[in-house]
Amino acid sequence: MTEGTTSVAAEGGDTLSRLEQEGEIAADYLEGLLDIADLDGDIDMDVEADRAAVSIISDSSGRDLQKLVGRDGEVLEALQELTRLAVHRETGDRSRLMLDIAGFRAKKRSELAELGAKAAADVKSSGRPVKLDPMTPFERKVVHDAIAAAGLRSESEGEEPQRFVVVLPA
Repeated sequence: MTEGTTSVAAEGGDTLSRLEQEGEIAADYLEGLLDIADLDGDIDMDVEADRAAVSIISDSSGRDLQKLVGRDGEVLEALQELTRLAVHRETGDRSRLMLDIAGFRAKKRSELAELGAKAAADVKSSGRPVKLDPMTPFERKVVHDAIAAAGLRSESEGEEPQRFVVVLPA
């Protein structure tokens, strides 16, 4: 191995261990939250697409965890920000951690990828741009990825919280 290859491999290892540390800090924070709220849930940690991913899952129906998701994921978004702040407090670094509760984000990701693929198909057939409804940053990212996978371009327009995706012809 050359020196350049060694340093790139070391950087990759450092990034992975940093993201694993973020996941552990987040898991500790969330376990404390679950204890305070007297809710049952297991914490699952992973690294996906260069960010720590933490999920709270339940063996039971998950009805209790729905309280932590809230209407349209509003509580989940707030908990994700609080968890990112807890990680920042411990590490001093900004976190891009993704939090999922009771599979809400996984289901939403699937629905949004389908929406993006459908919008891309509409644009390909009509040749005209398509504007989608306002979305959160997470939702827009999933849609942008689906549109790129379909071979088209997309842009975000508008101001939060009314920011939306426009799918453009090739």
